[in-house]
Amino acid sequence: MAADAGAAKPARPKKEPQPLIIPKNATDEQRLRLERLLRNPDKLAPIPERPKEWSPRTAPEFVRDVMGSSAGAGSGEFHVYRHLRRREYQRQEFMDSMTEKQKLDEDFQRKIRENQIQAEERTAKRRLKRLKKKEKQKAKKPKVKDGSTGAENGQEAEASAGESEKEDSDE
Repeated sequence: MAADAGAAKPARPKKEPQPLIIPKNATDEQRLRLERLLRNPDKLAPIPERPKEWSPRTAPEFVRDVMGSSAGAGSGEFHVYRHLRRREYQRQEFMDSMTEKQKLDEDFQRKIRENQIQAEERTAKRRLKRLKKKEKQKAKKPKVKDGSTGAENGQEAEASAGESEKEDSDE
């Protein structure tokens, strides 16, 4: 029966023998990894998950056995006290680093907003300058369609614009 079960399995293809290459530096190691990935491009490449940020345990709400480093404590109690103290210092340092990180993030966001406002102001100023330049060019070289001179067309356009402004101010 064992012989029958072995015969039913398909034979696995033999792997090509790979030469043993020992990387001499980080570049060689990276190159070998890339070559290994590119040998079979259909195979999915493993992408590791991002490591979670370390955070300390929360402080207990109520400490039952308050102890000190001396004053009648046994020889083993000092080490317990030392560990508790170290854990509390780590927690405080973590909170300080988080507030510093938040402050830096807020400063960065504020700087981005300021840069965007400055960029919008520069854009508006340049847009206005372009429009003024366009208007000057239109005033210099007006298009002639109906046989009248360009100067007359420009004067008519200015007069009609002035009349529309007067009508707006009357309201």
